[in-house]
Amino acid sequence: QVQLVESGGGLVQPGGSLRLSCAASGSIVSLNGMGWYRQAPGKQRELVAIISSGGFTTYRDSVKGRFSISRDNAKRTAYLQMNSLKPEDTAVYYCNAEIVVVGGSYTRPNDYWGQGTQVTVSS
Repeated sequence: QVQLVESGGGLVQPGGSLRLSCAASGSIVSLNGMGWYRQAPGKQRELVAIISSGGFTTYRDSVKGRFSISRDNAKRTAYLQMNSLKPEDTAVYYCNAEIVVVGGSYTRPNDYWGQGTQVTVSS
């Protein structure tokens, strides 16, 4: 059994900052790429940022220069530092990870999602 548990969401004023965390636990052999997605009401879920096991990062254009994704492999945790937040960043943020579990396959890792954490940017 594998779990991804997110934390750090909340209400913040425009221009403010939040830091999201995503901790993976369970029967994990290998924690591959990790990412953050978000879904605003009435919209599709979209990629925000991803980070490979080696630390390579990719961001959607609208958050470049404001958001920063990182990970601590020893803690099996990914972070999303969000600065200069805008009202359009308001959404439920989900953590995603590719994980090889005990008894699983390195060539077919499983895809896991967290439960989501609400981020609201409003004055």
